[in-house]
Amino acid sequence: MLAVYKKELRGYLTSMIGYVFVAFILLILGIYFTAYNLQYASPDFGATLNSVTFIFLIITPILTMKILAEEKKNKTDQLLLTAPVSVWKVVLGKYLSMVTMYLIPVVIAGFYPLIMGRYGTVSYAMAYTALLGFFFLGCAQIAVGMFLSSVTESQVIAAVLTFGVLFCSFMMDGITSFFSDTAITSMMAFLVLVIILGVIIYQMTKSVVLSAGVSGVLAVVTLVVYIIKPTVYSGLIQKVLGLLAISNQFDNFVGGILDMTGILYMFSVICIFVFLTIQCIQKRRWS
Repeated sequence: MLAVYKKELRGYLTSMIGYVFVAFILLILGIYFTAYNLQYASPDFGATLNSVTFIFLIITPILTMKILAEEKKNKTDQLLLTAPVSVWKVVLGKYLSMVTMYLIPVVIAGFYPLIMGRYGTVSYAMAYTALLGFFFLGCAQIAVGMFLSSVTESQVIAAVLTFGVLFCSFMMDGITSFFSDTAITSMMAFLVLVIILGVIIYQMTKSVVLSAGVSGVLAVVTLVVYIIKPTVYSGLIQKVLGLLAISNQFDNFVGGILDMTGILYMFSVICIFVFLTIQCIQKRRWS
């Protein structure tokens, strides 16, 4: 794992991608920091971080698009797949290299509250709590981008997929407003999700029996629950879609609250998408 980590980190530090990634974060964050905290003399660093969360829509595809897609395109992934090292160590090494690159601008941003402290009173606890949430938010979105990079050989497609998924997550509050909170609406939405899940399972396993079986069982369970107790579905789709809004977990950190639920949520997102990446590579390894 350490060898993979060093290789990937060296690749970022010896190419333009790593420097563009770091420079873009610091540029946007510096502009907002200057405008909000310095010119308007605001001590709220969390609000500044909250205002720049949109940058993940740009920087995450830049950082993750080549991490696995390029390996598949150049067939160099075969060297990793046949190497005497576990797949999870390969994936974890690649993921930690991207987290390390992301940590560089986060550490630099850690000096911003100290700069503000020279000109007034600053709540360092609130500022660094917000920065911690900002770090976990980025780590979660990097994990999503890494998984999407593992499902295609094209860096462009990987970048577009990552942007699209993160954009939908970013706009999830608006998307949920299109759905009625009635039970029948939620039930129909869950049936659609069951079909989508079946397609995903088929794409990962190429097994019609498995994908159809899982979809069929889940569809029957969904209908039975609706028949027995339809009130269960009232407003349920809004709650489920709300869980897909990763950036919403950052709200409490902005206010200086060390939200352990938010940390657990983002850590769960990291674990889930790292696991899915491992399974995607395992499928290719044995095929």
